[in-house]
Amino acid sequence: MSQALGEAEKASLDLVEVAPNSSPPVCRIMDYGKYRYQRSKKQTISKKTASTVQLKEIRVRPKIEEHDLLVKLRHVKRFLEQNNKVKITMMFRGREIVYSEKGRQMMENIRERLGELCVIDQPPKREGRNMIMVVSPKK
Repeated sequence: MSQALGEAEKASLDLVEVAPNSSPPVCRIMDYGKYRYQRSKKQTISKKTASTVQLKEIRVRPKIEEHDLLVKLRHVKRFLEQNNKVKITMMFRGREIVYSEKGRQMMENIRERLGELCVIDQPPKREGRNMIMVVSPKK
């Protein structure tokens, strides 16, 4: 240990303990400030390249018109291309809840139209006055 400290002093560098739990402990002679800087640079680069998946939401109604549905589906496709999960919420108002089967058919229609573009994470499920389906992009 003292020999390694002497070597580090001669080179005007630091003696850094790399693996303290191993037997014997592994040490390295290096410039510690430079090492910390390079490590922080690697972390910032990995944070930039790491993609965070967000959950986007699209709301539809059971009586949605065809063109409006196409616009919503275009948004869903764009979100999936950006590698985001999409939560499709069908909202029932007033007495529309009686026709929840029509809402389920609409959700199946949406699933068919999205086709091979996505994977169904959560199939259509009723929660109170809403029916929710979650889709994610194919890998």
